[in-house]
Amino acid sequence: MNDKLGNWKRTHRCGDLTAHQIGHDVCVMGWVQRRRDHGGLIFIDLRDREGIVQLALDPDRDLASHQKAEQVRNEFVVAARGKVSPRPEGTVNPKMKTGEVEIEVTELAILNRSETPPFMLDEYTEVAENIRLKYRYLDLRRPALQGNLMMRHLVAKTVRNYLDSQGFIEVETPVLTKSTPEGARDYLVPSRVNTGNFYALPQSPQLFKQLLMVSGFDRYFQIVKCFRDEDLRADRQPEFTQIDCELSFVDRNDVMDVMEGLIAKIFHEALGVDVSLPMARLSYAEALDRFGVDNPDLRFGLELVDITSRVAASQFKVFADVASGGGLVKALNAKGCSSFSRKELDDLTDFVKIYGAKGLAWVKVTENGWQSPIAKFFNEAELAELNQVLDAEVGDLLMFMADTPAVANEALGRLRGHLGHKLGLTRKDDYKFVWVTDFPLLEWDGEARRHVAVHHPFTAPLEEDIPLLDSDPGKARAQAYDLVLNGSEIGGGSIRIHDQAVQSRMFELLGIGQDEAQEKFGFLLDALNFGAPPHGGIAFGLDRIMMILTGADSIRDVIAFPKTQKATCLLSDAPNEVADKQLQELGIRLRAQQK
Repeated sequence: MNDKLGNWKRTHRCGDLTAHQIGHDVCVMGWVQRRRDHGGLIFIDLRDREGIVQLALDPDRDLASHQKAEQVRNEFVVAARGKVSPRPEGTVNPKMKTGEVEIEVTELAILNRSETPPFMLDEYTEVAENIRLKYRYLDLRRPALQGNLMMRHLVAKTVRNYLDSQGFIEVETPVLTKSTPEGARDYLVPSRVNTGNFYALPQSPQLFKQLLMVSGFDRYFQIVKCFRDEDLRADRQPEFTQIDCELSFVDRNDVMDVMEGLIAKIFHEALGVDVSLPMARLSYAEALDRFGVDNPDLRFGLELVDITSRVAASQFKVFADVASGGGLVKALNAKGCSSFSRKELDDLTDFVKIYGAKGLAWVKVTENGWQSPIAKFFNEAELAELNQVLDAEVGDLLMFMADTPAVANEALGRLRGHLGHKLGLTRKDDYKFVWVTDFPLLEWDGEARRHVAVHHPFTAPLEEDIPLLDSDPGKARAQAYDLVLNGSEIGGGSIRIHDQAVQSRMFELLGIGQDEAQEKFGFLLDALNFGAPPHGGIAFGLDRIMMILTGADSIRDVIAFPKTQKATCLLSDAPNEVADKQLQELGIRLRAQQK
């Protein structure tokens, strides 16, 4: 028994007490949120993870407890016994779950004292993130963050229950594994036993889950930590969590159908939201054509329109030159936005330059026609045609992008998303899902002068595109699929290559020679020779899903102990230098760095 607790035994959590417990004797324990002295009566708001309950201490009821309450300060850990009573008339707080009741305390114990916290532990105090992360154990006492992590627990439980009901088996795969080429940089772990050799922390359990399919497990899943040594931003971390799945004897429609059920179950259990099924599907080509990006936000319109052929013969040289040179000219109609100021238009121009655009042409549609520096370059017939194809009306703002297809799509597509936020078209409680399919299998890396895999080297091409691997590999499409929610990719997967000859050909196209392929992936290539079944899978970013479910602005607010954008932990001060003895045992000598 904990000597500090003695004969104290908690009967209820603070947030569990309601009018149903009136008259009951209870014992609660938690942290002091606030103490109020009303000149005799002392009230303490006591908090635990389930909520807050009010303690009422009257010196006439128990003088010793009242004297202890006078010593109590914020974040002291206390225990209280007493009777649940209705709050006096006029003091009911309808905003609190426990707002109808209080505990008339008959005995109070101070279990531990606390220094004054560096910030108030409530929902309203704004605190710099570096301070929050340094004192993360205090930050995690705040109701909002506790709610996020409790919802994360609920989601993880829902995932396990649903996948179990669908015949999946949870299998743990290695954390210390082999470094392989392609993808992001690995985190490396030196081996003391095998001096000079290194393990890699897994970026994904990809190869092992494919081997589990060869092993006959049929349906596998894992809620798994993965690691990537890459530059960070609000929705990335060096260590992150995936809902990882793999299935045998399936095509991509089978995978998408099962996973739609999983996502629908998560949203129903976590938010009470019923997701409409089946989810929308777009090909990669259609997504780029209509939205400019492969992760479109479908909560609003503002679709892009290709006007390349319509301006090829215009007198506006910028458009005509791009059109004749194999480029792309696209337009976007921001309905009712002709009131944008010149500064706002300049800001939008600066925004598209982030994505490599040289500039942004714009037109305000007025009662007198086009108001724009480019209006003079178009005749009446051309203006009428563009107005019709862009559905232009008085009060609209038309924006044009002329560049290479890659830049025009990316810049105008990102501008579309930016405008969606600026115009208030992206409600957080509106959930629009879409599967994006038929991605290119390969893309050309001009710097490396070779093809690279758009997803990863184990993605199968469409059956009808397999001949293209020999004749025109850049045109081959992949049996890949991404699930996009409100403009964020929350999951991605593919049907895998299960034929050893096709996998070897894929390695050749990626510039991975036979010897290197055998060295890096020999265990996979060997396994494919022993009756590998057709299989495919997917991985969902649990952290990113939680960010959307909770409405958090940063992925760090849904992870208990996150890293900063510089991949450091302010709480534990990791990463840190290690002793020379440890380095010597590992056979590592550090290069001297100039200060």
